[in-house]
Amino acid sequence: MSDSDKPRVAVFKMASCDGCQLQLLDAEDALLDIAGAIDIANFAEASSNMQPGPYDVTLVEGSISTPEQIEQIEEIRRQSKVLIAIGACATSGGVQALRNTKDLGTFVRTVYPTPEFVKSLETSTPVADHVQVDLELTGCPIDRGQLLATLTALLAGAMPRVSTSPVCMECKRRGYVCVMVAKGEPCLGPATRTGCGALCPGLGRGCYGCFGPSQPPNTDALGERFERLGLTPRQAADRFRFITGWAPAFREAAEALEGEGGGKKKEVAPR
Repeated sequence: MSDSDKPRVAVFKMASCDGCQLQLLDAEDALLDIAGAIDIANFAEASSNMQPGPYDVTLVEGSISTPEQIEQIEEIRRQSKVLIAIGACATSGGVQALRNTKDLGTFVRTVYPTPEFVKSLETSTPVADHVQVDLELTGCPIDRGQLLATLTALLAGAMPRVSTSPVCMECKRRGYVCVMVAKGEPCLGPATRTGCGALCPGLGRGCYGCFGPSQPPNTDALGERFERLGLTPRQAADRFRFITGWAPAFREAAEALEGEGGGKKKEVAPR
């Protein structure tokens, strides 16, 4: 079979740390097995041989944070048969979305000596706020096994199914003691989808919500539980407003706890 007969796969980066792309590269032997069945047409992290579209499957890491990225993601969508957003930044705006309820100009003036050189959007938003996305793989970073399983399913002509159950289910499966019950440790596990293998609870600390909201997330009850553990409404809100804090369920939970959302509200594109 020639390369032209193989599915063409591309990987692109927006505003992010590259961690999700590195999960793919770090797959090593498993990646080599998959690479034999596909044509990696565009992957700047791995090769300087970047070919134009169209692509059969495109993975996009990172949030949309600059005007140029809006144009770029729209063109990527036009060139892609299947578009998959990978990681917390691409699926919920990432840590950089912490700026979304504040004044961007204040941050820029504080951090940069020449703020006029910085061309950023007022908000950091998920890929799905701008173009249609066929599948989202959450996580900070994504789970390597989940990514490989997704690519394998697509090669077999099937649309992957991604779990939306909470981290608590994974803790039960692995026999971990609940840190919130046993230690009084605030934990987002009851409202966060599994995918990390319950890494933080397994080490005796609360979940940070890296994989975003589970379905459905009972954030109201969890927020009340945080307050009973001694957190102030602001501290409880900050638990939701972190790595995946711009995901609608977590954002709404934080706003409800703080009343006014902790600052300036933004208009959000429909998901």
